[in-house]
Amino acid sequence: MDWIEPMKATLTDARFDDADWLFERKLDGFRFLAFVKDGEATMLTRNRIRHRHPEIEAALVAQPLDDFVLDGEVVWGAHKSGGPRRAGETDAQYAVFDVLRLEGHDVTPLALVKRKELLREHFEWNDPLLLVEPLDEDGIAAYARACREGWEGVMAKRRDSVYEHKRSRAWLKMKCDASQEFVVGGFTDPSGQRIGFGALLIGYYDGDNFVYAGKLGTGFDMKLLASLHGELVAKEIDAPPFTKGTGLPKKGAHWVPPEIVVDTAFMEWTSEGKLRHPRFVRIRDDKAPTEVVREKRS
Repeated sequence: MDWIEPMKATLTDARFDDADWLFERKLDGFRFLAFVKDGEATMLTRNRIRHRHPEIEAALVAQPLDDFVLDGEVVWGAHKSGGPRRAGETDAQYAVFDVLRLEGHDVTPLALVKRKELLREHFEWNDPLLLVEPLDEDGIAAYARACREGWEGVMAKRRDSVYEHKRSRAWLKMKCDASQEFVVGGFTDPSGQRIGFGALLIGYYDGDNFVYAGKLGTGFDMKLLASLHGELVAKEIDAPPFTKGTGLPKKGAHWVPPEIVVDTAFMEWTSEGKLRHPRFVRIRDDKAPTEVVREKRS
């Protein structure tokens, strides 16, 4: 099985209507490429980690094709409830938005709309497989609907775009809330009735520098506070891993190697380069820590 580098979208502040673009719901799941050949399905994250999803894999193998690669996200109940459920629940589904190989042929040079046609024509779409179709609305209306209905946002994709194996401006992500991944570099002691830890100390990469972005102290349930604290304590190191940024706590801080990636929602960046009112969303292992950079809006 030959790895295929996935195409990545560029974050944008633009909100627009354009007949040359189609718009899709931005999914709140985990990105996977599905490699299927000779009766076996292998699902890999963007950093090539395999996760087993038996029901999804069985549905992929049951397709009337023997050799194909799909791009999509594993989601939990998003199409039924209007929002994702937590990873680990039993109703995982694979929401597919692109095809990269079909019966052994590389289809990435084809236009996006042609690849969408191939998905409709050659695959059977039954639970737990979902086909991500373009929204009926134009871009501005789609974005308004996304924010109104509590989606993560909207993906804008050029209809004629080929599949590029890099971050591209042919795919744009319009987020309703400011959010992105960060890497945990430490934690603080709890206070009051809090158990586990007080806050995570998080950052991102800027070249070779690991930049401190602030404290993340809300959004955790009691179970996660306890379990994550145990994992962090086992990793503890003597010195801060951060090499850039100001405001590191001087008391009650503990340091860990930058290995754990977390999704975070927040209000905005401050002028000092810190997060305002960040909130924990989830832990994710489908992205390498060194890939986590400060997302720039264009």
